[in-house]
Amino acid sequence: MKTKQTTMKALMALFIAFGVQTTASAQLGNILNRAKWSARSKVESKVDQVIDKAIDKGINKTKEQFDGNKIKGGEGTYTYGDHSYEVKNMSVVFTNIPTDYEEFEAVYKNLLGKSVPGTAAMIPMVMEIYARDAEVGKRCIELLCGKHNTSTMIRSLQSKFRMTSANSDDPYIQRYLPAALLKGANAKNGYTPDYPYTVVTKASVNKPQEVTDGLDTFLYIMSDGWDTTQRQVEIFLEDGASLYTVYNCPSCYTQCKNIKGQFAGLK
Repeated sequence: MKTKQTTMKALMALFIAFGVQTTASAQLGNILNRAKWSARSKVESKVDQVIDKAIDKGINKTKEQFDGNKIKGGEGTYTYGDHSYEVKNMSVVFTNIPTDYEEFEAVYKNLLGKSVPGTAAMIPMVMEIYARDAEVGKRCIELLCGKHNTSTMIRSLQSKFRMTSANSDDPYIQRYLPAALLKGANAKNGYTPDYPYTVVTKASVNKPQEVTDGLDTFLYIMSDGWDTTQRQVEIFLEDGASLYTVYNCPSCYTQCKNIKGQFAGLK
């Protein structure tokens, strides 16, 4: 009898010890799990902070490029002969349309091609050059657009400017189209812009995006030549490049409002 009682007590002690050990193991496991998750959480928090800082740095860097404030070699002005060009944050002010390819190239490489607004402002310039001389204009478009938008722009401008005189009654032919992109120009005043000429740009709701081979940035040229005041432009910076190019800008050469009479022209 005593042997049975002793055996039962031993078994009970064993079960109790096993239960205590199991509970202790479970508690220890919980403690270790909490410690592990706490450590992981701290690591992830640190990683998130590093990523956030990197993103903020990238956004700020992109914003500096986008605002046109970081222009190497000066205060954002450039003079070619008696023609002057100036970047003022999101606007570009200039006295004349570049006379020839050499001037257009110099302005692009020394000032306007270094910023997003500056590159966008060259769109009405290159359109006007093409309207005056298709061969020179083609070279300028190739420089400004690279491999991206050249053929599309040339085809569109051919249809807007070709086989025409200033007195053409064809409403589709619009010699004044480049002027429609300039501040102060509208159909009522015959697209006579403020002087000196100004291209006003505005940041798009689409943020600059890193793509496989560079940086894509959208912005608007503000204009009163259409029913909507925003002409969207896509500007591209290829990896390793120092100058921006125009990737796409179809809304800049779509049909604007027609005028009556003759277009006075641009300087």
